[in-house]
Amino acid sequence: MKETHGNIFEALAERGFVKQCTDAEALTSKLAEGSLTFYCGFDPTAESLHCGSLVPIMAMAHLQRAGHRALAIIGGGTTMVGDPSGKTEMRAMLTREVIQQNGVGILAQLRRYLDLDGEKGRFLDNADWLLELRYVDFLRDIGRYFRVNEMLRAESYRARMEREEGLSFIEFNYQLLQAYDFLRLHQDQGCSLQIGGDDQWGNILAGTDLIRRLGGGPAYGLTFPLLTTATGAKMGKTASGAVWLDADRTSPVEFYQYWRNTDDRDVERFLAYFTFLPMHEVRALGRREGAALNESKEILAFEATKLCHGEEAATRAQNTAKEVKGSLAETTLPLARLREGIGLLDLLVETGLCATKSEARRLVQQGGARLNGAAATDAQITVGEPHVENGAILLQAGKKKFHKIQVL
Repeated sequence: MKETHGNIFEALAERGFVKQCTDAEALTSKLAEGSLTFYCGFDPTAESLHCGSLVPIMAMAHLQRAGHRALAIIGGGTTMVGDPSGKTEMRAMLTREVIQQNGVGILAQLRRYLDLDGEKGRFLDNADWLLELRYVDFLRDIGRYFRVNEMLRAESYRARMEREEGLSFIEFNYQLLQAYDFLRLHQDQGCSLQIGGDDQWGNILAGTDLIRRLGGGPAYGLTFPLLTTATGAKMGKTASGAVWLDADRTSPVEFYQYWRNTDDRDVERFLAYFTFLPMHEVRALGRREGAALNESKEILAFEATKLCHGEEAATRAQNTAKEVKGSLAETTLPLARLREGIGLLDLLVETGLCATKSEARRLVQQGGARLNGAAATDAQITVGEPHVENGAILLQAGKKKFHKIQVL
């Protein structure tokens, strides 16, 4: 089903994107009237986004495909402050130069999903209006609308206040800056909707309230669920680290394998979130069983990789995965042994990927060893229970030797 102005809110809800909304009925009507300008912010704390950012990106893409105008905001200014939402400690302070460099990489990734060439969508840096602010003027004009007692009730602030490190004053200002972003975009770009993860709910509400207090038109907020996998792991995280959208950090093959290894219980949900397949097809694919469900995982992996890296890269990744499967040796290992921990070199020898520990050490030092698809460059690594993904561990020696360890 092609999304249109009239049904895009329902389409997002059907796919699971809607967690909280300031006024669902009014927003549904507003989206049905015609093109609406919306925005989502991305703080460039690294030179690449990871899979955890795909929920807002895919929601933006659905809205844009339905005829709405997307503003992708890179937080060149807010990143210099640091968002405390969902963080247990203060972010590392980055220089303006590093932040700008990170933004360049993130823009290239967003363009794979969104049209940001000006008319249908734009890419803006909030440093353009935040870094020029005069502090006392900002406090008088904007700060007077915020109440400290209300801000401290927000989950992101309260959780940090309860920790020994506490909340720094610079981080405490973050909500004001994000609210000001929404105000400026409302005034300059006609933006009336901010979207983001559910940890941003308090910041989004601060923006809609600021616009209301200053006599602006209708402004809405919409948040998405913060995803975890069926096993409880954070979306886009593995024992080997984050799954990045940058091919230099996570290769298309590793990216494909991440989705191919999706837990059975997550297949339908992830097809709804991370592909543009129509929902009747998503439901049919997600409800398969056995070998047929594995085919559904391959479709998920291909579609997600195609969006991120292009169809050619997705096809190569799929073919490589099939070659791996065809040449894959398997053994079993008791979970109790992994709880004790096994040295990587010992495991390479035990699985027959290397003849001796000396050979295994050379393999690691030369960059030829991989653990669950990620390069294993430390010969002192201890392989343990945290490395188990979907009941198994995948070891690789060179380009063509693979060994799957089934954990019992």
